[in-house]
Amino acid sequence: MQPTFIKALARRKFLLIALVLLATGSGVWAYRRWRTPAAAARYLLGTVERGTLNVTVSGSGQVSAANLVEVKPKAAGDVLSVQVVAGQTVKSGAVIAQLDAGDALKAVRDAETSLASAKLSLEKLRRPADALSLLQAEHALLTAENSKQQARDDLAKAYEDGFNVVADAFLDLPDLMTSLNDILYDNTLDGSQWNLDYYVNAIKAYDEKVFQYRDAADAAYQTARTAYDENFSDYKEASRFSERAEIEALIDETYETVKGVAEAVKSAANLIQFYVDTLAERRARPQALSATHLNSLNGHTGTTNSHLLSLLSIRNSVQSEKEVITAAQRSIVERTAQLADLKAGTDPLDLQTQELAVRQREVALQDAREQLPKYTLRAPIDGVVAELNIKRGEAVSSGTVAATMISPQQLAEITLNEVDVAAVQVGQKAILTFDAVEELSLTGMVAEIDTLGAVSQGVVSYAVKVTFDAQDPRSKPGMSVSVNIITATKVDVLLTPNAAVKNQGNSNYVEMPAAQEITAIGSATSIQLALPLRRQTVEVGLANDESTEILSGLVEGERVITGSVQSAGAAQSSDSGLRIPGLPTGGGAFRVDR
Repeated sequence: MQPTFIKALARRKFLLIALVLLATGSGVWAYRRWRTPAAAARYLLGTVERGTLNVTVSGSGQVSAANLVEVKPKAAGDVLSVQVVAGQTVKSGAVIAQLDAGDALKAVRDAETSLASAKLSLEKLRRPADALSLLQAEHALLTAENSKQQARDDLAKAYEDGFNVVADAFLDLPDLMTSLNDILYDNTLDGSQWNLDYYVNAIKAYDEKVFQYRDAADAAYQTARTAYDENFSDYKEASRFSERAEIEALIDETYETVKGVAEAVKSAANLIQFYVDTLAERRARPQALSATHLNSLNGHTGTTNSHLLSLLSIRNSVQSEKEVITAAQRSIVERTAQLADLKAGTDPLDLQTQELAVRQREVALQDAREQLPKYTLRAPIDGVVAELNIKRGEAVSSGTVAATMISPQQLAEITLNEVDVAAVQVGQKAILTFDAVEELSLTGMVAEIDTLGAVSQGVVSYAVKVTFDAQDPRSKPGMSVSVNIITATKVDVLLTPNAAVKNQGNSNYVEMPAAQEITAIGSATSIQLALPLRRQTVEVGLANDESTEILSGLVEGERVITGSVQSAGAAQSSDSGLRIPGLPTGGGAFRVDR
């Protein structure tokens, strides 16, 4: 029984091992059969070249049989002269009229002056600091330091003078407060009551308003007395050697005290004067002592006013000298920085900023000069002046039809949308091709642009007439024509393929092979790179359908990445289906990413 069981177990063990080996082999075969090798990326290359860039606007239309052209000014102004007459035959470019270009000439002069100023500033930045400039900067710094020291001395004197002014005030204030107290609270007028109450009781039967004067005089005195007592205590504790903050606080406190005393003197004088006036109205005689009181109060008014002016003046002096010290300190910081800048030389950022300013002024001057030819009205074609609509002295605008011309030349009439027509101007060169005559290519010139557009299904289009530079018998009226108008041309500029230029935010860049791999590229148009690509920031200018102008960031001959070529792999992927016996396995297909 036991040997039979052992034999059965052994047979099952061999069967299990065989199944495991079979499964492992199948997995290895399937992995090798279906796995796809990692795709290898190749990059397309372009070269930075120097050449001519033409920016064009394209349109299509027909050859016109009616060769009628309207001549319109490109600028507005008064007509200075008309140099043709109706019926006169003229050549293309002949002057028809001259407009007043005074404003345009002034703009040119202003632009020239601005450019000269910018160049002068740039020249100053490029020059190293001379001995005179350094000496002047050092002198300016020394002057600022001296100003600060002088302000410190003046501030110290202001504090000294301030304490003297306070001391002068307290020479008078004790006697003044005693006198004011006697005038109000002594019983010299009537031994049975205060003088304050006597003045009230003497006239209260005539005018109860006297109670208001009494209350005001009493309240003002009590307020002044409290302020005086506290101030006098602070004054006795202070000295000329006290901290400046303490002296300044004492000046402010004394000013407020004297102001309160002055108000108390005024209130007392108002009460007594009301007493005198009320009795005078009733032909009654006031107490003789009331006149003495008023004279004393008038003297006290002069005293308090004098002290108020002195205290206010010294307060302002202290504040002014503080501000002078602050300004002097700022001046020292500024002069120190200027001297350091002179010694260090021109800041590269300042130099770049000024160079940019010069370029901006150059562009502004070029723009101003480009406006001048617009004030000379010229014939756009060879032909006859059929109609003349302007006279000397008239004001014309850019939409005025100044003349109508008939030309023996053929014209191409095309339409452009509102976006493209904005870049087109009369006089621009054009290239014309014909569907009916494939090998025929003619040159021409823009002769007329409609002022008003035509709207069709919400799209605005403008008619443009283009004259032929030379007549060719193969071009017939009514033929379809394609016109490429050259709106801008730049000669001898750096160009790179459009596909190479990318942007991120407000900046543009190109991708380039790593410096270590440049020599291995040679003239290849595609290559597999081992190292990561590097980014190069560039400044771009004009562009057409193929190339972009490079203003900075690249040099002629450099290689740039224009796209990538992705291999599909040497083996089929798992979703490509089963291999059919007898057929190739495929592979070698490429996908181009741009």
